[in-house]
Amino acid sequence: MVLVLIIGDLHIPHRAHDLPAKFRKLLVPGKIQQILCTGNVCDRETYEYLRTIAGDVYVVRGDYDESASFPPSATIVHTPIRIGVIHGHQCVPTGDLDALSALARQMDVDVLVSGHTHTFQAIEYDGRFFVNPGSATGAWTGSYNGEITPSFALMDIQGAVVVTYVYQLVEGEVRVEKIEYRKEVEAPKPAQSQSATSIPQSGVTPQNIPSSPQAGQTFW
Repeated sequence: MVLVLIIGDLHIPHRAHDLPAKFRKLLVPGKIQQILCTGNVCDRETYEYLRTIAGDVYVVRGDYDESASFPPSATIVHTPIRIGVIHGHQCVPTGDLDALSALARQMDVDVLVSGHTHTFQAIEYDGRFFVNPGSATGAWTGSYNGEITPSFALMDIQGAVVVTYVYQLVEGEVRVEKIEYRKEVEAPKPAQSQSATSIPQSGVTPQNIPSSPQAGQTFW
């Protein structure tokens, strides 16, 4: 079981000054075990802030990230779930599910995390799960004329089940929604000399999951 923060498109300080204060109060050290960032972090201070939340941080390069050290994509495995992370500008048309599905097949992942649109999305499509955390700061984008809703997501990964919680700041209040994805896996055949035993799933809520941070890599 692992709790993963999905965040991206912060654009600090160019399009936003900081994360919303109510988001900062939620994102405290000791609860989140891993961070997957879709890019456009844009400054070192924001990257270092993410490392204070969890030591195990993966950042992919966005189209406005100046650090060439961020990779264009990343693949993270939480057996049996394979998660791919891209910024999303590789997808043409932007945010198109068929294009994202093709990228997911190329990366051989069950879950594809992408950003770039600044709009939250979590949807199962073509047997895979696609998550876009939106923009955590509500940064503007030229592809959308309306006001951007600040958002991020938490993934609670429990074996083949991924429970995604989206946090959105609407009219000054944080609203939370829950989406569940279950990967279809073949049940292992029990050994003939042993009886099969089932392992019950823990009922611990994401807020109570302790962290086990790993040493992060510095990109600046």
